[in-house]
Amino acid sequence: MGKNLVGNHIRTLRFNQGEMTQQQLADKAGVTRQTIVALEKGNYSPSLELAFRIAQVFDLPLEAVFYYGDNPKL
Repeated sequence: MGKNLVGNHIRTLRFNQGEMTQQQLADKAGVTRQTIVALEKGNYSPSLELAFRIAQVFDLPLEAVFYYGDNPKL
């Protein structure tokens, strides 16, 4: 299919939340740490459900955590 077009600000948001670890985020979102690693590297696009769960962890709207294409607004 080509390059993953869904990007995210997860790494930045984790550090803005008191340097939350990947494991802490994974536990709060109900996934493995490896899933968070893959998301941050851009190797994995989350399901819609997971995207909403991660946004809820940060108490942010979905669009503040994830973006589509080459338009990373933060």
